[in-house]
Amino acid sequence: SFTQDSSHLRISLLTCTPGNELYSIFGHSAFRVVDSSKAFNDDSRDVVFNYGTFNFDDEGFYLKFTRGKLLYYVSIEKFEDFKYMYQATNRGITEQILNLTAAEKINVRQFLITSLKEENKYYKYDFFFDNCTTRLRDIIKKNHDSSFTVKPVMPVGTTFRQAIYQYLDKGKQPWSKLGIDILLGRRCDGVMTAEQMQFLPDNLMISLDSASHPLILSHQNLYAVNENAGNVSFFTPFVIFLILLVAIAALSFVKNKYVQIFLQGFDGILFFSTGLLGIILIFMWTSTDHSMTKDNFNLLWAWPTHFIMSFFVNSKKRWVKKYFAFTAAALVIVLLA
Repeated sequence: SFTQDSSHLRISLLTCTPGNELYSIFGHSAFRVVDSSKAFNDDSRDVVFNYGTFNFDDEGFYLKFTRGKLLYYVSIEKFEDFKYMYQATNRGITEQILNLTAAEKINVRQFLITSLKEENKYYKYDFFFDNCTTRLRDIIKKNHDSSFTVKPVMPVGTTFRQAIYQYLDKGKQPWSKLGIDILLGRRCDGVMTAEQMQFLPDNLMISLDSASHPLILSHQNLYAVNENAGNVSFFTPFVIFLILLVAIAALSFVKNKYVQIFLQGFDGILFFSTGLLGIILIFMWTSTDHSMTKDNFNLLWAWPTHFIMSFFVNSKKRWVKKYFAFTAAALVIVLLA
């Protein structure tokens, strides 16, 4: 019993099930620390250390978030408050009590307390490589045993993109999936090592359970989620773009002045939005700290120059016609490739 060792501490990993929103679709991890030497009504007796905290009121929040420069920080709260929040949003919580020695538990708690200091608490969040789950994994590695990072918990050869697909598909997020496919570049298709797989909360939980050296004393569900299958929306990207394709193709055969004006306007909007997307992709590649938005091959079809050419779709000038002819030929090659 943890009450019988000299530390009087129990440290456990809390793994929370995914939520319905994109920011919560991949789940969450935190450390729970229980100190039996303190009085029952002491607020510091049963607390949660959470590395997934950020400040919405931070000046320039959205720009910092977009550029990958938003600082996350570790925070502390009462376990009951933490549990209530996840229960209120119908998200399950699994607790794994870590098999640590008294000295290791003291070291971990001291590290967590030191991390709360203003000069230590902030870190630059990276969804794949430095997040609220990898921080906890690294603390366990540093203070106990690193062998649990060797055994893969997903099929060998799984890429980062395939890993996040599993959650987006299960969470029925086809539009988020499209957005991620557009914004994340070639590096997202890199094959994960066993340790890299642990950027996902579920994977770290499974890794600890299946470690060669027993790392978990007990495993229990603190709050079981009420499964809600939900409905898949009919208006998926495939359906919407297929309808758009058929409609525009059909209208192209209609020889009506107003239809032709509409199609010219549609062309302008299409090239304007595609060019704007290309500008955004270049910005994400060159001007942000997001490693996964680099090497983005979507620029093969989302040309930034389309932004300017969108204002010339009705032009009869020869160089404009050549530009659009070259665009058509290039897109056919990309499509065939």
